[in-house]
Amino acid sequence: MQKIRIGVVGLGHRGRHMIKLAADGFDFVEPVAACDIKSANWFEKQWLQDKAMAELLPNTKFYENYDQMLEEAGLDAVIVETGADIHADFCRKALKRNINVLSDIPIVANLEEADYLWKATQASKAILSVGANPNESKFARILLDLYQRGFLGKPYCLEAEYIHWNIPKSDGHIHLNENGDWRKLLSPIRYCTHSLGPLLAIVEEDLIKVSSFGTGQHADDYEDGVTKDDMVCAQFQTTSGVVVRLLRNGRCRAQIGHHSYRVFGTEGYFERIDQRAASAPVIRYNSTKFYSANRLLEMPGDYMPFEYAENPKATGHGGMDYAMLDRFLQALLTHSAPPISLREGLRMTLPGIYAEMSTKRGGEILAIHYPWNEDWNV
Repeated sequence: MQKIRIGVVGLGHRGRHMIKLAADGFDFVEPVAACDIKSANWFEKQWLQDKAMAELLPNTKFYENYDQMLEEAGLDAVIVETGADIHADFCRKALKRNINVLSDIPIVANLEEADYLWKATQASKAILSVGANPNESKFARILLDLYQRGFLGKPYCLEAEYIHWNIPKSDGHIHLNENGDWRKLLSPIRYCTHSLGPLLAIVEEDLIKVSSFGTGQHADDYEDGVTKDDMVCAQFQTTSGVVVRLLRNGRCRAQIGHHSYRVFGTEGYFERIDQRAASAPVIRYNSTKFYSANRLLEMPGDYMPFEYAENPKATGHGGMDYAMLDRFLQALLTHSAPPISLREGLRMTLPGIYAEMSTKRGGEILAIHYPWNEDWNV
C-alpha cells in the first residue's frame, strides 16, 4: 500500500491529538511535518501529555512557517487544526499546491472566505474534506439509515441543542483556549456545525431563511472586555418549509449533556438526548412502518461507529475522529470524492454566519445564500 505523507497545522490539544492518531492508527501514514507559531506546542510537554510531541514523533519535522512547510515537506495531505475562526486560508494555500486537506470546522468565518475557498476547491486537483466528526457517530449513522429506509418519511421539523455548562478555570481545562481566544469571543451560534451536520444529512434542501435571537449576557465569570450572548436560538427554514431549530450556548448553569437532536417526520420520530455528563445518551425512535408504531423503541446511545467498535485503534471522541480520518485517507488511496465535501461543510457553517447577522439585527429574517446559488454575491 502506498504511503501517505501527512502534516498538520495548529498544535493545540486537537492538532496534537489528530497527528498522533494518524501516526498510530494507520500503518500507511507517515507524519512528516507539523506547524505552529508556538514552538512550545511541539517541543514541550503540554496538557495531558507524558512527553513532548517532538519525542513522540521524532521523525516529524517542525515548522513555524506554514508556507515553508507546504513548499518543503512533500505533503500528500495536511490536517488543518488551527482556531475555528482561521481555517479557510490554510485550506486555500494547500489546495493551490494540490495538497489534499482535512480541515476542522467551522470551515469558514465569513462570506468572503466561503467564496474564495469554493473557487479554490473547484480549481484544485486535490480534495478538501470537512472534519465534521459528529456525522461519523453511531447515532448519525442510525438516523441516516432510518431516513434512507423510509422509516421517518419526510422530515418537516428538526431540533438540535448544543449546551455547554460553565467550565471553572480551576479544573484544568485551560487547553480549550490553547489555539487562541475564539471560544470565548465567537458568538455561540457560529459554532453550529456539530448540531446542523447530522440533521442536514437527511434534509435534502439547503436552509434558505433564518431568524435568530440572543439572550444577552448573564453568566458571571466572563473576562473583562468579553461581550456576547450567553445563549442564542435560531430558527431556519428550507424552500419547501422544513423548519430547523437550534439552541446554542457559550455558558450557562445547566448541568446537562452537550448534544441533543430531534427529528419529526411524516412517518416517524427520532431523538438522541444527552443527559448529564456521567450518563450515556439515549436514542429512541418510532415509525408507522414498524409493528410497534405507537411506542418509542430504544437502543444504547454512544458515539462509536458500528464498523469500528472492535478496533482498538479507534479512539478520539468515542471513535469518531478515527472514523473521520479513515474515510479521508481511504478517499486519497482510492482517488475518491471527499467523504464530507466543502458543499456539505458550507451547508452546516454558513447558516451560523447568517444567524449571527440576524441576532445583531434583533431577529430580522434573512435570506441565506451559498456559492453554488445563482444569486451568490459577496
